[in-house]
Amino acid sequence: MILDIIIVIIIVIYSISLLLIFMYALAQLNLLFNYLKARKKIDTSEKYDFSNPNEIPFVTIQLPVYNELYVMKRLLKNIAKLEYPLDKLEIQVLDDSTDESIETTAKHIKKIQEKGIDIQHIRRSNRQGFKAGALKEGLKIAKGEFIAIFDADFLPQKTWLYETVPYFKNEKIGVVQTRWGHINRNYSTLTKIQAFALDAHFTLEQVGRNSQGHFINFNGTAGVWRKECIYDAGNWEGDTLTEDLDLSYRAQLKKWEFKYLENVETPAELPIVISAARSQQFRWNKGGAENFQKMMRRVIRSKNISFKTKIHSVLHLLNSSMFTCIFLVAVLSIPMLYIKNEFEHLKIYFYVMSFFIISSFIFFICYWHMYKNIYGGGFLNFIKYIGAFFTFFSIAMGFSLHNTIAVLEGHFGKKSEFVRTPKFNIKNIKDAWKTNKYIKQKPSGHVIIEGILAIYFAYGMYSAFIVGNEGGDFGLFPFHLMLFIGFSYVFFKSIFSKA
Repeated sequence: MILDIIIVIIIVIYSISLLLIFMYALAQLNLLFNYLKARKKIDTSEKYDFSNPNEIPFVTIQLPVYNELYVMKRLLKNIAKLEYPLDKLEIQVLDDSTDESIETTAKHIKKIQEKGIDIQHIRRSNRQGFKAGALKEGLKIAKGEFIAIFDADFLPQKTWLYETVPYFKNEKIGVVQTRWGHINRNYSTLTKIQAFALDAHFTLEQVGRNSQGHFINFNGTAGVWRKECIYDAGNWEGDTLTEDLDLSYRAQLKKWEFKYLENVETPAELPIVISAARSQQFRWNKGGAENFQKMMRRVIRSKNISFKTKIHSVLHLLNSSMFTCIFLVAVLSIPMLYIKNEFEHLKIYFYVMSFFIISSFIFFICYWHMYKNIYGGGFLNFIKYIGAFFTFFSIAMGFSLHNTIAVLEGHFGKKSEFVRTPKFNIKNIKDAWKTNKYIKQKPSGHVIIEGILAIYFAYGMYSAFIVGNEGGDFGLFPFHLMLFIGFSYVFFKSIFSKA
């Protein structure tokens, strides 16, 4: 009797998780259709005429930084090269640092000031509200009508302001967001899979949603806000780890429009060590779950948005929670393999397994279009894409325990500090990084469980040969192989702290 109850619980949880993943995949497919349709459209947005000096608005650039010793010189040097009338531009270095970077940053700022550029070094006595608090503090004294924001590792092109600010001619536009680029995309397997995931977000998802008027998010950096929009939406709040997603939704619920520019690329640095990638993933995924809890009811109850936009918004806010579904499907797949082969009368319920295959195929198609736009089409690139996709898929699943813990903390309201992602100022594999003082030296305690899970999925592959009475069942073997590769990669890289 107890065994029957356990079997039913396993089947129900497994089936629900697979169906949720399938629903998310269908939403991605819809975004692909939107994306392909949007690429055929000609942008007819009204813009400021910058040939007329009277139409050039005042802009404030905010640079929220915290202990960025290795990249501050590069950041400030690059920002100082931005082309814009000096009488209509100010730069705020919102420096919450607690280390020796404070002094070096002050020296770099002084050199820039000597060139006639209005740049201020703004310090706070505490980190209350973390990044959101720093942005809010700077906003109080910002002279600009529009606020451009860059994290410490971003390197906008010198024409960036001329490519973004003109779109605010439309008074309904509250935010202009640009696409992230990756200066160290090919540094390692880790940077390649991060670039793969981000490229999908910044093409398929952002364009797919924005082109149909669905909610998108300001990505925390490489974008411009209308100051009026920030205040109207309630200003920056530090009660979630993704303050950018939070303010984005509050602004769009107030009927502000967002403009996403896929063709404006803003290069940045990807984390090169797994401890840095883990801290970034944890913050993003926990923040996503926190915002789901904060925004879901407001979205559903809103009378200003369509039903379709509500569906996409809920799935957008649930984005990080998909890792929980993936983790549950992964862990339960081995018991399900045995249940399938031991209980003949339950075999009909295993048709639900096909949903995962269909979902994977949908993701494969969607991401191919993203990959093709960046690297080009053709047979050879398609072969490379197959390898890139399965590498990405495997390692993403290897992060599923880590990200599931983040998601559960977010949903259950466990508060934690905003942990910054260490920056390295490194572009190629020969550059030294081990002396970086910001690297987390001690691996997370979850790493041991990830190592055990790698062994668990190795057992899943072994099980394919021994279950049933007909020479085994290899239907889940590829799935367990990818899980074994993913968890092994995350485990060994986390233990040895190598890029």
